[in-house]
Amino acid sequence: MFPNELARQHRAKVRMAIAFPIVGFAVVGVLAFAQDFPRPVWLWALFAAAFVFFEWKSVEVNDKLFASPSVMVIMTAAVIFGPESAVLGCVAMAALGLLQPEDIHDRRWFQPAVNFGQLIITATISIGVVSIILAATDPTSIPWIALASAVGAVTYGIVNYRLVAFIVSRVYGHKDVAPWSHVAQIVVPFVGMGFLGGLLGATYLLLGTAAIPLIGIVFFTGYMAFESYSRLRQAQLSTLAGFIKALEAKDLYTRGHTERVAYFSNMIGEHMGFNGTRLEIVRWSALIHDVGKLAVPRDLIRKKTRLTPEEYEEMQGHVHHVDGLLNEVEFLRPMVEIASNHHAHFDGGGYHGSNVGEGDAPSLEARILAVADSFDAMTSTRSYRVALTQDFAFRELRKHGGSQFDPEVVEAFIEALTGAGEQYGSPIEISEQEARRRAEVGMGQEHALDPMHARRRADEGRETAHG
Repeated sequence: MFPNELARQHRAKVRMAIAFPIVGFAVVGVLAFAQDFPRPVWLWALFAAAFVFFEWKSVEVNDKLFASPSVMVIMTAAVIFGPESAVLGCVAMAALGLLQPEDIHDRRWFQPAVNFGQLIITATISIGVVSIILAATDPTSIPWIALASAVGAVTYGIVNYRLVAFIVSRVYGHKDVAPWSHVAQIVVPFVGMGFLGGLLGATYLLLGTAAIPLIGIVFFTGYMAFESYSRLRQAQLSTLAGFIKALEAKDLYTRGHTERVAYFSNMIGEHMGFNGTRLEIVRWSALIHDVGKLAVPRDLIRKKTRLTPEEYEEMQGHVHHVDGLLNEVEFLRPMVEIASNHHAHFDGGGYHGSNVGEGDAPSLEARILAVADSFDAMTSTRSYRVALTQDFAFRELRKHGGSQFDPEVVEAFIEALTGAGEQYGSPIEISEQEARRRAEVGMGQEHALDPMHARRRADEGRETAHG
């Protein structure tokens, strides 16, 4: 990273690290005058300890999204404390969750500073929503308590995520938080946690301290549910990473290719308005699109000269091998169909895979993958050809738009990549024939051994690498 960029990020971090604590302290100061502190203090301390514990045990359930039963803890406490002290009590609890184990281990200053402010803001808004609903209805009614807590929990999750996304975008200068995928699997648990939190709070009001052991058991059960989901997702990601490593070990020239194709596919999907789940499916399809090459002889993959018709047919057969290798992996089935059709043409020609017959156009996701894959193939050095320029790749994509490629996808990609100011491929314009000749005689080999290839941001006039 360049010194100017590091300096800009440092200035942004300092501003955030000052602004968020100031807002946090201001909110706490106002609440200290507006509300009473919860009584008894020992009960508040018990819930505060539970909140901090589960915050430390939070697990990643989606990209940059961490979850734990802490939202259930804070909703339970809000009901028990009552409208006159719920916001102040819960905000004080949330303020204690500013530190994470990694912050202490790595001696980080930025994360605790912004966490302090964003947790206070999140708790104030979400518990304020709960208090408003209960004040407008019946604070002793169990159905209203459960509903208010469920709404408060969803509010807590949304506000927390939006604040994190805001901080990341301001500090790092770009959106670094992927849209949530499988939103139902995230929102439903948040609603459930809030609903249970309200019921647990109502149970305490009815039974008193005798309900505390039951409340603790439910809290721990909620934690196990999030941890199980996180472990499953991590196992899925590890499976994908394993396939990529196996493929790249076989073909030195395609190192980084799958990640780049996934990046380009994701860029196209975002430009075309895909949601989080659909984006994830496209991205994961890109990560497995060449797995079928594991069944193709290595000598054929690394051949420098042109393939014979028979060899070309065998190489293209890797799209069918994807079915055989991965179709039994349940979570990959939607992606296998897309990956196996990335050589099917927009006009119905090409090589077809799962559930797409000859003459039929593949799905939009497969058409996106086809454009991303072809662009990276042209702009990166391969065993049979050195890299071509980005402009050449754009011309080829447009030239074959309407036949091999979906023209709408081609234009979406060019607009997205140009708008991002990124540049790929060779800086020197040469013909494809010359590119193949150079590969055959070994010119450009040093680039082929490099798993990364340059990406330049035009607005900064500099180069960075990505894989």
